[in-house]
Amino acid sequence: MSSRSPTSILVIDDEPVILDVLGTLLGAQDSYEVHLADNPEEGMALLRARPIDLVLLDLMLPGANGLEILQSIKSDDPARMVIMMTAHGSVETAVEAMKSGAFHYLTKPFQNDEVILLVETALTQRRLRLENAGLRRALSQHHTYGRLTGRSRAMQSVYRLIEQVAPARTTVLITGESGTGKELTAEMIHHQGHGPDAPFITVNSSNLPINLLESQLFGHEKGAFTGAEASRRGLLEAAVGGVIFFDEISTIPLEVQAKLLRVMQEKEFLPLGAVKPVKVDVRILAASNDDLEELVRAGRFREDLYYRLNVITIRLPSLRDRREDIPILVEHFLAHFSDEHGRPGLRIDSETLRALVHHSWPGNVRQLKNAIERMVLVAPGDEITVDLLPEEIRRPKGRPDTGQPIPEGKNFQQAVEQYERSLITWAMERSGGVQRRAAQVLGMKPTTLNERMKRLGMRKSPPAILP
Repeated sequence: MSSRSPTSILVIDDEPVILDVLGTLLGAQDSYEVHLADNPEEGMALLRARPIDLVLLDLMLPGANGLEILQSIKSDDPARMVIMMTAHGSVETAVEAMKSGAFHYLTKPFQNDEVILLVETALTQRRLRLENAGLRRALSQHHTYGRLTGRSRAMQSVYRLIEQVAPARTTVLITGESGTGKELTAEMIHHQGHGPDAPFITVNSSNLPINLLESQLFGHEKGAFTGAEASRRGLLEAAVGGVIFFDEISTIPLEVQAKLLRVMQEKEFLPLGAVKPVKVDVRILAASNDDLEELVRAGRFREDLYYRLNVITIRLPSLRDRREDIPILVEHFLAHFSDEHGRPGLRIDSETLRALVHHSWPGNVRQLKNAIERMVLVAPGDEITVDLLPEEIRRPKGRPDTGQPIPEGKNFQQAVEQYERSLITWAMERSGGVQRRAAQVLGMKPTTLNERMKRLGMRKSPPAILP
């Protein structure tokens, strides 16, 4: 015998015959517990006293408006199903009831089979809604870690590593493609290990001249250089007691790398124009989407600094390597941007979700986030459909039309070379013209891509590794 509690159904109707028929019909089902009320006051009292799953409500009750009662029932529990009953089966009345939240309606007199089928359908719909709501709660509780989101095995490993390294003071190197969440990971290490009140300073050196970068990091004394009219404390001092996070550390010039190494080894540095070193107690976290080992071999990154940074490495997976997380991320971003832009009730249809799951996402989570926000902003109705997808997702730019295997006037080898050129062009566009990142998108080594491009005449003797 099942231990599951029976489904509770309430019938509100002023006709004794209807109450008797429905009470007998529904009560004969083993899984239903049926309650009867011949007036709205008694019905509402039962709703307040018991967990009712489904209400069969007469639209024309003496001294009461059935639509107003419907709205009251739904306001108490939006997931509760309501079937309206009426002897005046006009289309207008049925449409009005559906707009007000009714699941469906029955026209009197009705057939017993019709009642049973409609009741079963309504209860199935309620169970699905409750399960979906429970799933959303479970995802928010168990598949997010701070601002990181994902239930894949790869992301669970990342969460465990963060918990293990956060309490330590050791350096952590966070690697992964652009848009995978490296800064969010650094923030979680800081939050778990140092608390929200400790300093967290981010340094991005990609577009800074060397003198400006040194001044920002180490500070300077008055008169240290032209325009230095006052002494200034650097970011390293500002981060004392907390974390300084070097985003894209591979872009730091070699001269500054040497000074940073001294900070890590001696816990001190010399501000520009100073003669006395400054002692600092600061934790260093770093991130890179470049292969630092390759940069070391190319002489563009100090080997001793690399080994100092690479005490513990957290590698973030690309989005295409954890596609099972895409529906969760879509739901997360959809809820966020729907709320932010005042678009409640937006949903994504299955075809669109399927396209999102199967896209390669060269820009990873950041690209997905931007795509969802764009669709939220431009969606004309309550449903996001495939025609709202950005063009590069519906048909990635640069990819050849596969409708004709070999273009007219070309032989097999020429067609293959044209296909290779179009793929490389597409990858370079998606990677902002950075050859190394294009190689990651295409799943090949930078040196292999370099050789292919030379063979196809796409570049004149490019270096093996590009900045």
